[in-house]
Amino acid sequence: MAKSRKSRKVGLIGVRKDPDFVHSTSSGRVKKHKGKAPGSRHNVEQKKADKTTVSVNKDPRHGSKKPVPLVKAAAATTNIEKRKYATPAEELAAIEADDRLASLLDKLDAGKAISKEQQQYVETKMARHKILCELMGISDEEKEDDIDDFAALDALKLDDYEK
Repeated sequence: MAKSRKSRKVGLIGVRKDPDFVHSTSSGRVKKHKGKAPGSRHNVEQKKADKTTVSVNKDPRHGSKKPVPLVKAAAATTNIEKRKYATPAEELAAIEADDRLASLLDKLDAGKAISKEQQQYVETKMARHKILCELMGISDEEKEDDIDDFAALDALKLDDYEK
């Protein structure tokens, strides 16, 4: 009898129970796929409509889809300067320290004309100032200085305090 070489290939030992089983050939090994295919970020594929709901085609690329304003001035006009203050006292102090308001009030006191926009600014700030003063209990009315404190001292008579 001829001598046969040993091989590492193990053949089928016995008969399989499943008659529909197809034995895979050892020459055609299938590799596992890891990750996405090269260029998949740029080659957007149309996905199959497996779901019954119809939705907008979603872009698989990552990143923000928020539109970026190209003009700086357009972005600045949308952000209206609105400050929030912790207390009415802080807001009142900010109004009283406003340089623009002070200069416009000086122009009005001097009798100079100001534009409609400037007039509206003064009116809104002064209205807010009035509301804040009422909230804090501050009155803008001047006290009557007609009563002289020394006159009251002269009106005292020592005879009233004697026994």
